[in-house]
Formats: sequence, structure tokens, C-alpha cells
Amino acid sequence: MIEPFLKWPGGKRWLVSRYSELFPQKYKRYFEPFLGGGAVFFSLLPKQGCLSDSNAELINAYHCLKTRYTEIERGLARYHERHCSDFYYKVREEQSHDPLKRAIRFLYLNRTCFNGIYRVNLNGVFNVPIGTKTAVRFEEGYLKTVAAALKRTTIRVRDFEDSINDAKRGDFVYVDPPYTVMHNNNGFVKYNAKLFSWPDQSRLARALKSADARGVLIMLSNADHPSVRALYDGFGTPKMLSRHSVLSADSSFRRSATELLITNY
Repeated sequence: MIEPFLKWPGGKRWLVSRYSELFPQKYKRYFEPFLGGGAVFFSLLPKQGCLSDSNAELINAYHCLKTRYTEIERGLARYHERHCSDFYYKVREEQSHDPLKRAIRFLYLNRTCFNGIYRVNLNGVFNVPIGTKTAVRFEEGYLKTVAAALKRTTIRVRDFEDSINDAKRGDFVYVDPPYTVMHNNNGFVKYNAKLFSWPDQSRLARALKSADARGVLIMLSNADHPSVRALYDGFGTPKMLSRHSVLSADSSFRRSATELLITNY
């Protein structure tokens, strides 16, 4: 197990630390089409990984860590020495077409911005304010370990459906689409549409059911909401997980901040 190198909203460090027994023990290739911080990947460390996300800046950072981690280490060391409020906002405004510079900027902002939030405005410009963290560099040898794990993967900017459609019998797909668990029931669809639209939720369900028919092992994390449960009615085994309570399939034992987990194995 490797600690993820990113702070990422909705990350699943809690899932792998508390519910590791729910993951399959044997599978061929590992697919994660909503990569984000990659907590599940870095916990399982599969022999073959197919990692993807629609966030091009995120995927670029993974690519550069896989192939140029020593250059990233040097770049972050330089940024560490210069880190302050003025420097943060200067870097935040910078734009570059160079993949390495973009990766260093992405990691620097992620490590020093407010709560590790990734947020862009309507023009696609990162606009999160500076946070309180001051550590820019990683511990010595850490990025080398990350790069070694990523050597066994393919990493692509890709739509989730295309990635899931590539999975074959015996492969394992872990799916964690963007959603919020802190919602009121009436506003769920409207509010979550800003993160992941309902047509995309429906498209995801169809892709997973098709993969299930091909013999693909599937684990899905999603919002514990009636509309989502109805979408997957009859598919796999649903479990309601809480970060603060025990695993329960009985709604009477669930607290307000539960998440839905569905497996087909």
C-alpha cells in the first residue's frame, strides 16, 4: 500500500482503510475510470492497471510522475523554497503548454491550496485560494515509489464509458463517479448535476450492466440516495457504508452520511 500523492475531494482513503475485505482477491487487469487521487489503486497495487479520468491536468500529472519523477522532485524543491502567498497566486495564474511544468504546477497547487480542492471557473481556470499547508516537497524516495507503481499501468484521458467497455472477463473495475454525500433528498439531482449529470449516471449504469454480462468484476461507490438505488435495482449486492459507523445493509442502522457500495461478486 502506498499513500496517495494527491489530496482529492471525495477520495476513498477511508474506504480502503476500513473496508479492505470488500475488494476482490483475484482478478486480471484493474480499471479505474474516475481516477482522482487513486486511493484504491495505491492500496491494491495491481499487476496491471488501466487508469483514466476526464481531467487532462490530473492525467498529465500522473503521466509525468510515471516517467519524469526526478524532474518533478527538483521542481517541487524549487517551489518549496519560494512558497508564500504572492508566489502561490503567481503560479496559480500561470499557464504553460509544457507537460512537466504543468505537472509541477498541478502538484504544487494541490499541496498548498485550500483543502486540496480542485475547482475551475467557467473558463477552465483553477481558482482555489491558498491554504495553510506549507510542505511542498514529498519525503525522499516517495515519488520514486509512486513512479514504480505507475510503471505497470496505462494512463489516459478518457470518457468513463470507453474505459469500462474495454474491460473483459476476469478484469476488475472500480467505479467512483463524482457525487456529494452531504445533500438533502429533494435537491439531490439538481445539486449533483453540477458534479456528474443524471444522464451520465444513467450511462454509467448501462455500461456497468453490460460489463457485468461480460463477466467483469465490479465495485461501484455512489451516493446513498433513492434515485441511485433505483437505478441499480436488481444489480449486484448493495451495501450502505458510513465513515463513522459499521457496515450495514439495514437502513435502520444507517446514519445521515452514508454512501452506497455495490459489488457483483
